Amino acid sequence: MTTFLSELGGMLSTPLMQRSLIAAVIVGLAAPVMGTYLVQRRLSLLGDGIGHVALTGVALGWLVGSAMGLVDSEVLAVPGAVVAAVIGAVAIEMVRERGRTSGDVALALLFYGGIAGGVLLIGIAGGTNANLMAYLFGSISTVTTSDLYLTVGLGVVILGVGLGLRSALFAVSHDEEFARASGLPVRALNVAVAVVAALTVTVSMRVVGLLLVSALMIVPVAVAQLVTTSFRRTMGLAMTIGLTVCVTGLSITYWQAQSPGATIVVLAVGLYVAVALLRPLVRPQRATADPHPDMMDDVSITEGADRCSE
Repeated sequence: MTTFLSELGGMLSTPLMQRSLIAAVIVGLAAPVMGTYLVQRRLSLLGDGIGHVALTGVALGWLVGSAMGLVDSEVLAVPGAVVAAVIGAVAIEMVRERGRTSGDVALALLFYGGIAGGVLLIGIAGGTNANLMAYLFGSISTVTTSDLYLTVGLGVVILGVGLGLRSALFAVSHDEEFARASGLPVRALNVAVAVVAALTVTVSMRVVGLLLVSALMIVPVAVAQLVTTSFRRTMGLAMTIGLTVCVTGLSITYWQAQSPGATIVVLAVGLYVAVALLRPLVRPQRATADPHPDMMDDVSITEGADRCSE
């Protein structure tokens, strides 16, 4: 026990682990917030699409840094990812709203175009595909103080929008036509969801990587939905699960040389499997007149907001 406490104290006293833990806490709380809205909108794979576009932004930032003659051309990689992800998310929302192509086709365009653009641009910048690995699969050991400031700042924005506008965003995510008839600014709220989802992806890429970020946004929500029936409780539990798996996964990789992103996602998926297997034993399925108890009834936005806050 004394040895464990000594090693734990050593971990917490390391500047690298201090930065990494703060980043993991922010990501663990923020990612499930936006994931809850994406699940409600049936856009669970949107995070993957945005992640691929963000990869192009990483390479573009690297290219700009090289063109400017910066000593560390990678310093613009994260800002480039933020810009590219936001543009891609807004573009996909505009395409979805206008109905010019189906959602799966639009996401496919993001997937393939984003990753191909990233590989092409990183080559032009003088880098190699190996330089992209830290962004694809996460490399929390490379989190710098400036990265941490950006992560905290974007995390505050994500939590502020996701929690502060919860009732309105829930209403739009559930039924756009009813929300529009009720006077809500549907387009602005849809764009807000897209932009904040993009910010969530870029915030999370240092922790779990662009290829795994969608899992951290969606899996904690899926676990929470197994044991809760209200939107607010689902979001709260998902945030708790996200925080727990991020901190636990990062702590494991301090003692074991494993990928933090992969470890975090495996923990989340393992928790989902465990809860799914145990749920029938501890909470037998009961018949209900409402086939979707986690969704608000189409009566009024006020009632929906009340349900959201239960």
